[in-house]
Amino acid sequence: MINPPNIKIAIASGKGGTGKTLVSTNLFYTLQQNKYPTTLVDCDAEEPNDLVFFEGKLVKTYEETQKVPVIDKSRCTFCGRCHDYCNYNAIFILPPFKIIKVIEDLCHGCGACSVACNDMAISEKDESLGTISCFDIAEKSIIIEAKMKVGVFSPVSVIKQAIKEAGNTGIILLDSPPGTSCPFIHTVSTADFVILVTEPTPFGLSDLKQSVDTLKTLNKKYGVIINRAGMGDNEIYDYLKQEHIPLLMEIPFDKTIARNYSKGEIVVKDKPEFQEQFLTMFNSILEQNANSSHQR
Repeated sequence: MINPPNIKIAIASGKGGTGKTLVSTNLFYTLQQNKYPTTLVDCDAEEPNDLVFFEGKLVKTYEETQKVPVIDKSRCTFCGRCHDYCNYNAIFILPPFKIIKVIEDLCHGCGACSVACNDMAISEKDESLGTISCFDIAEKSIIIEAKMKVGVFSPVSVIKQAIKEAGNTGIILLDSPPGTSCPFIHTVSTADFVILVTEPTPFGLSDLKQSVDTLKTLNKKYGVIINRAGMGDNEIYDYLKQEHIPLLMEIPFDKTIARNYSKGEIVVKDKPEFQEQFLTMFNSILEQNANSSHQR
């Protein structure tokens, strides 16, 4: 077993369907096969699917909850302070009719209404936001799955708890949600390096630019993998050269890869040359991260 470095690598994309999970699962498998203890965190809590590619043993699962207000109408004076303090419009009130109701789907569990109430009319209960599940895949190889409960407003709390569960030691891969909204930001903000997966199409380039702009704002180190290389045009390559963005790897537009992936199979098992490329890329990221740390 190799003594692992401490590094968090997020695998992200500006849009869905570019091959983010393909990269995450195959990089995880490659590191596992090369005796690196690795944790893969599936942060795409709305539709996690990393476990489709592996057989794992469930070792722990628990719920992520938040506090939701419960209003005792017998104590409530219908003053409206809780409603005024709520930034999320989660408390509906009609004072003349003595009607007050918590809209739980809008509640963020901030506790402002409890602070606002002078009548001791508000208590709190635990409301489930989703689950965090941990699976042993092989020796020292773990998958942590964040799964949001259907109907919950935001997956951010579940994602943050799953990342916290992974800890801060060893190699941690974060399979990020697609896009550049809050779930993406809360995932990549914890990473030492971000792999952006894109495709050589106008849509791929447009969404890549949005991701790059966001990572620049967050002051994150990043590089790009082009999936389905050879399918589209060269504009994305021109953009990478113009912006001096490292091209980490290319995955060709190949029906065999697409067929194996659609069956829930690990591509590098049948294409060992890709396993070598993933390992070379990983070592390059380690070297870049080490050099950056020494310069600080």
